[in-house]
Amino acid sequence: MTLNVIDRAGSEALIPVEISNEIVKEVPTASKLLPLMKKLPNMSSKQKTLPVQNALPEAYFLSGDMAQKQTSKAEWEKLTLTAEELAVIIPIPEAVLDDAAFDIWSEIKPQIVEALGIAIDRAVLFGTNKPTSWPTSIYETAVSKKQTIALGTNDDVAADIIGVGGLMSLVEQSGFVVNGFLADATFEAHLRNLRDNNNNLLYSSSLLSSTPSNLIGRPIAYDNNGVFDTTKALMICGDFSKAVYSIRQDVTYKVLSEAVIQDTEGNIVYNLAQQDMVALRVVMRLGVQIANPVTRRKGKGGYPFAVLTPAASSSQGSGGNSEG
Repeated sequence: MTLNVIDRAGSEALIPVEISNEIVKEVPTASKLLPLMKKLPNMSSKQKTLPVQNALPEAYFLSGDMAQKQTSKAEWEKLTLTAEELAVIIPIPEAVLDDAAFDIWSEIKPQIVEALGIAIDRAVLFGTNKPTSWPTSIYETAVSKKQTIALGTNDDVAADIIGVGGLMSLVEQSGFVVNGFLADATFEAHLRNLRDNNNNLLYSSSLLSSTPSNLIGRPIAYDNNGVFDTTKALMICGDFSKAVYSIRQDVTYKVLSEAVIQDTEGNIVYNLAQQDMVALRVVMRLGVQIANPVTRRKGKGGYPFAVLTPAASSSQGSGGNSEG
């Protein structure tokens, strides 16, 4: 069947420019991960490079008035962000579009933003459909570095996360400071009644959208979109300033009117022409990288993130060993 595509010029009357601009702005807030990460200025080209410290200088005491001063060095390596395409297709019945009283964009835009955010989180956290130019997922790298703790390893949940030998200590032993947490939404039940020795709550649940929940003063976000594979991970903590992203800032869209939409197995889900439908295809581009600079405490062997795994996953390199 011939694919008939209405180009940008032909669809501007249907898709206001401000809608596409709003999509770009709202994707980082729809993602649960990106608000914790460090946002870099928008990319002006396909690639952006960042310097990451690869060697640290050393200082030495002198053994006498005439002793020679020793030399040291500092080195940096380049970390490259590559803008990769991210897309979603939203099928729309033509009857809905023809209904002038129905604000179709108000209905579709949140679905587009949510879909883009989910795809980003899955790729960065677990490597799901990850572009090859993006770094190995946080989960996979933490496992390879043995920076995982299985739930139930220590005396209680608090010890598993914040205690000596807990999740936070793995990051700290690598020379980084934990500044945030990201967990599956079902894990909040484990945190709500955590208390210190003076019976003070360690966890504070947010009652306002502008104020994030926090665990011992660090912000914590929850995934309620099924991004977390809870057979692998329940929570991730780390220095999220080392995870960076940049948006290429070109959201494009096309309205497909005579095409078929297939699932991953090749089965036709929608035949747009036969079913009197159109489909909005939205594409955006962004780059992601995770910096793992050398630290005084761990050298190059550490990692700025650690993962809390379910108890059944304790064989996957967990148990509190932070040696990489």
